[in-house]
Amino acid sequence: MLLAASALSGAKGNDSAEEISLQHPRGVHQTEVLPRDRCRATPPGHCSVGNGPGHELRGLDTVQGHGDHGMASGPMSSADSSSLSTLEELSDAFDSTLGRHDDSSSLGSDSELNGAAPYRQTDRYGFLGGNSAQDGLAQPPVELVRHREARWLEMTSHWEKTMARRYKKVKVLCRKGIPSSMRARCWPLLCGGQANMNCNQNKYKELEESPGDPQWLETIEKDIHRQFPFHEMFLSPEGHGQRGLLQLLKAYTVYRPHEGYCQAQGPVAAVLLMHMPAEQAFWCLVQISERYLPGYYSPEMEAVLLDGEVFVALLRRVCPKAYKHLQKHGVGPLLYVTEWFLCLYSRTLPFPTVLRIWDAFLSEGVKVLFRVGLVLVRLALGSSEKLRDCTGVVETLEKLRSIPVRLLQEDTLMAEVNDVAVSDRDVARECRVQLAKLRKVRPDFRYSPEQRLPNAKAIFDAQQLEDAQQSRKEKHAAPTFLIPEIVVDPPPQVPKEQRRLERERLKEQRRQEQERRKQEQERRKQEEAAEKQARKKKLPVKKKLDTRGKTFHVAQRPTLTREQGGREGEEPGPAKRNSAPYLETYF
Repeated sequence: MLLAASALSGAKGNDSAEEISLQHPRGVHQTEVLPRDRCRATPPGHCSVGNGPGHELRGLDTVQGHGDHGMASGPMSSADSSSLSTLEELSDAFDSTLGRHDDSSSLGSDSELNGAAPYRQTDRYGFLGGNSAQDGLAQPPVELVRHREARWLEMTSHWEKTMARRYKKVKVLCRKGIPSSMRARCWPLLCGGQANMNCNQNKYKELEESPGDPQWLETIEKDIHRQFPFHEMFLSPEGHGQRGLLQLLKAYTVYRPHEGYCQAQGPVAAVLLMHMPAEQAFWCLVQISERYLPGYYSPEMEAVLLDGEVFVALLRRVCPKAYKHLQKHGVGPLLYVTEWFLCLYSRTLPFPTVLRIWDAFLSEGVKVLFRVGLVLVRLALGSSEKLRDCTGVVETLEKLRSIPVRLLQEDTLMAEVNDVAVSDRDVARECRVQLAKLRKVRPDFRYSPEQRLPNAKAIFDAQQLEDAQQSRKEKHAAPTFLIPEIVVDPPPQVPKEQRRLERERLKEQRRQEQERRKQEQERRKQEEAAEKQARKKKLPVKKKLDTRGKTFHVAQRPTLTREQGGREGEEPGPAKRNSAPYLETYF
């Protein structure tokens, strides 16, 4: 069970100890008094890996083997039961590590940090205490930003045509980074939240006005102040930021009551609210939870367990040195990957880098999360020099938390992320392999990765298909006018004996019909035979001469001369020989 700090507001600001709430993911609360020096503020705009009390996640107690769905009974190729016992022995060390991060829940009003509102210093993202020098660090030229904005405006104005024909161009531009002024317009289009909102007019208003489950409302209200406490939107409990986040998360519990509320959804919804109105942010959260990461925020969290095993398999291929070290010390993936994936790195990396990761994630899908995680592990544990001081679980996790900030800058990190050789096909293949292994050990494992869509293009195609099917149904729908109902009385019941006689009669009719057909066929055959016989009698048969072995001699026609009695000018007649014909044949 993780610690969840719930410090009291201004009234207990000078006390030596604060009341710390031990909250179970499903709402069981306990309290413990810890020294105040164990609750220190996180730097504004940046949260390190493993934020501890400020970032309690539903289901993370299973990592340490305390929950109902504990990992001790499931397959853990990377963190077996020995690693769990090690974690139990080192619980004090983990508590001290987690205690170094405070959720700054004592901020009760806008004026409690950096003075009154007119004198407060913020960076370009709205985080308090920002340095103006850092705002201009590694920023692209204004001309380039304006050029990118013009391109995105042109593409978003014809979004259906763009996604149908130019998705590769969209992916390339997302990798370069969406301009800050265009994220409120591009993110809902990429994830399909805008299309969902257009198809469900006034749905969010109904969900917002719904009372909701009191159990979830109580849990959400206790977590609201932990989401980006150094951002100017979420300073005041009565401000529009915290109130809007409360309504958004409550609406999701009404929209999906079987899933309810997961604490990891808080920072995701908060980042969305920083960029767009509450209704758009709600539908984007729905798309992330149902299209990109289905099963991540469910009570069982089976999708996170599967993706943890997939991550280890990919790490073995991409960075074998880090893989061997993690296997050697029994550091399972759920000890570090869970927070990365559930919160989409919003509580792990510098905020400008988080936005760039989200640009790529909403375009290319879950493979971006795997790529970023592989790069982080490689930066922390990818060489022998980096592993020299990592002698155990605590040191290894601390190494993952303390990656140099210069290596986490947006351009530097994203260049390495885009170079990682992990494709959608690789992720899908490893999902099938690891799913088969998990189901052998856990037959009740119900999650199927086919529910997850790989990228924005697949989501766009799925929505287009759903719209076409819906329009087809509406086109062939029944007419709205009322058709009078026609009632037909059933035929009267026929007695059994009468039915038997009717069957026999029909049978006799069929037999007689067959007999008649046979007789007709016989008569036709006889008539055809008689006709043949008559034709043979009428036609005389010519006998052919037998000429086999005979020799024929043809005599020429004799001509009469004048001496033989021929007259002048008279054609000679046929020769007259006793009885010989003109053509004589001798045999």
